[in-house]
Amino acid sequence: MNTRSAPAPAIAEPRPAAAPPAPRTYGAVNWLGLWTLIVREVQRFWKVYFQTVFAPLVSTLLFVMVFALAMGSGVVSGQSGSIPYVEFVAPGLIMMAILNNAFANSSSSLIIAKVQGTTVDFLMPPLSALELLVAFIVGAALRGLVVGLASALAVVLMVDVVPQNWAATVYFAVMASVIFGAIGLLGGLWAEKFDHLQAVSNFVVTPLTFLSGTFYSIDRLPQPFKDISHWNPCFFLIDGFRYGITGYHDGPLVIGAVVSFVLTAVLLVACWLVIRSGYRLRA
Repeated sequence: MNTRSAPAPAIAEPRPAAAPPAPRTYGAVNWLGLWTLIVREVQRFWKVYFQTVFAPLVSTLLFVMVFALAMGSGVVSGQSGSIPYVEFVAPGLIMMAILNNAFANSSSSLIIAKVQGTTVDFLMPPLSALELLVAFIVGAALRGLVVGLASALAVVLMVDVVPQNWAATVYFAVMASVIFGAIGLLGGLWAEKFDHLQAVSNFVVTPLTFLSGTFYSIDRLPQPFKDISHWNPCFFLIDGFRYGITGYHDGPLVIGAVVSFVLTAVLLVACWLVIRSGYRLRA
């Protein structure tokens, strides 16, 4: 009888603990985070396109129909010639849609985040103030331009709004969407509740857009109101956009282009400084 015992099983040596994954490193720009936030801002308005795109389009069409019926074959005359009133007002209404929707996108994004306490979603990730600024402005500008393009495609069925100068049309549309996206960003940062944001819309945005020559030629204004109108930045945006589409303008185009560019730069720097300071963002 074999009494030899079976060999004892070898004791496995413990495996060394796996090294923790190295933290992700980013270059000068966090492209992944920037792109993710831009997509988030775009999806915010695109998922409810019936409200954010289709509703402004309907409002623009109704304005055009009402003015067409009210003014009939009226003509607007100015320093650069004469133009049918409906063709005069249509570009202004399209630009108003761009301005209002660019403002609404950035301002609502921030005020909703602050009210719901979700600002941490974009403050905690490794995103710089400049990257936050770019994402919010790109989202606002895209909404403004999408609404403007949709409104133009709808209005063209009733009014000849095919651009005669594409460079001027695109330039002033982009400048307008960025400017009012920045104004909306500053308003959203300042506001602590929806009533504050509504006050900015009622007492800043609406007067600027309605008193900018959208519905009338400023050449018809008496002094000093005619000169005062030239201090309204919306006048240059709408006048330049109208020139790009119809060839008609009331003001100096070069000055309008320069004022728009300078105002854009000033507002973007102001937004960057406010975001970097954490004003009303960090508890």
